[in-house]
Amino acid sequence: MRRAASAALLAVSGYTGGVAAGEKTSDDVIAERRQRVQEAPGDPEWRRGLIGAADGATLSPHGDAWEARHWSSRALHRLGEVSAHAGAGLVAALAVVVWLTVGVVAGFPGWWEKVLYATSSSVTLVMVFAIQHTQTRQQSATQRKLDELLRSQPRADDSLIAVEEAPDDELEARATMNLADREHAANEA
Repeated sequence: MRRAASAALLAVSGYTGGVAAGEKTSDDVIAERRQRVQEAPGDPEWRRGLIGAADGATLSPHGDAWEARHWSSRALHRLGEVSAHAGAGLVAALAVVVWLTVGVVAGFPGWWEKVLYATSSSVTLVMVFAIQHTQTRQQSATQRKLDELLRSQPRADDSLIAVEEAPDDELEARATMNLADREHAANEA
């Protein structure tokens, strides 16, 4: 059944499996990238998504357009990066242990509890905005990439481009139609 579904997907996409003379296959590209990574001298700085860099080049962890973004966007992204680091969990655990120790030594006074509640509420509020901002930005970038893939395929349904902006009833109608298509494909296989 999987093989039939894969064949149907390839047929819809127009992929013939042939490679024109002189073109590299995906296996060739992957092998070339692996070889460049293995042959890289020393300890190069890598940016996610980049394979290889010019000799002596130092890569920024962000793209060229980083400085053009609003300062608040950059700050929220930095906060998200710092909080996503493995060391952030250790720092948080250490802070809890220290705070509990302060509470034990001080006899758990009223101010101790108030400071704990205020601090944890403030951190939670800030992190909600940081996470929301970074997720929205990533989702928007992913949506643009998917739209570009739809544009590049001649047999793709162009009405799906920016479908996330459609009214709810249209989205429900598309979901029902897609469910019927899936059931039909499952019955054929």
